[in-house]
Amino acid sequence: MQMPLKPLRPFLTLVAITFGLSAAAQGTIVVDGSSTVYPISLAMAEEFTIDNPSIPVSVGFSGTGGGLSKICAGEIDIADASRVVKPSELEACAANGIELIELPVAADALTVVVNKQNDFASCLTVAELHAIWAPDSQVTSWSQVRADFPDAPITLFGPGTDSGTFEYFTEAVNGKAGAIRTDFFPSEDDNVLVRGVESDTYAMGYFGFAYYAADAERLNAVSVDGGNGCVAPSAATIEDGTYSPLSRPLFIYVSLKSLKTKPGLAEFVEYYLSQDARELVEHTGYATYSDEIYDAVAARFSARTTGTAFAGFEPGDSVLDAVKGIE
Repeated sequence: MQMPLKPLRPFLTLVAITFGLSAAAQGTIVVDGSSTVYPISLAMAEEFTIDNPSIPVSVGFSGTGGGLSKICAGEIDIADASRVVKPSELEACAANGIELIELPVAADALTVVVNKQNDFASCLTVAELHAIWAPDSQVTSWSQVRADFPDAPITLFGPGTDSGTFEYFTEAVNGKAGAIRTDFFPSEDDNVLVRGVESDTYAMGYFGFAYYAADAERLNAVSVDGGNGCVAPSAATIEDGTYSPLSRPLFIYVSLKSLKTKPGLAEFVEYYLSQDARELVEHTGYATYSDEIYDAVAARFSARTTGTAFAGFEPGDSVLDAVKGIE
């Protein structure tokens, strides 16, 4: 006797989940990766689907490394990234027949924060940040940073090792990506880091500017002296390049393979890069680029240019020159 169809449907759903048939394979545009870029992509998805309800977009975060790993495995369509893709990641993608289109979408100030009750660490030099966060650091008390700081223990919170923010900070402050002391509290969820610093008078942490902006009433941002005096993180200092060396571009990486097969993906990316959508970037707390840069980014997407234009990019380098391929 032929079995009825209804009992089979839950079974087929279970099989799809068990064998990893993701939403990406079922028609939904899937975005994952950097928790720093997550608020931007989430805002873009929410606004885009209002006008395009037939094109569902799912946004999650698993860290920059996690997102790039997933896109190279063909599991997602767009990887959010707070650092430049690595050659090894491009090779992993190529091994699976996947090419990536690199698109800088916003600028960020990687923000060092302390507890709201901390009224002494208002500005730190890069050398002092290095003394605190270096792999061989012996600093356990604020008084070891400066003699006039309190003799109180420093509690440190930072992104996990899969985070692009982690890699960028360690390279900018310690001179090598991934080089850091091990006795800090890591999390891929920036909201966990926010709560950690909020709960400890002598804590310090770091994450993307948007997460500070959302909690500015409960945290203090530390100005950074990169050699030209103390500069506070803000949209203005990100845009003019004075907040150095912790300003950085934020990216989305789009699968060329998905663009050829996923309905609505090109329209979503075009919306992401549109003039109207820039207001969403600002609302999330990040800085937008000039029209000239966005025009160059849009041209890169229109031409379906794959690979990275940011290999060797350093703080203070021109984003426009990188996008245009100018040495």
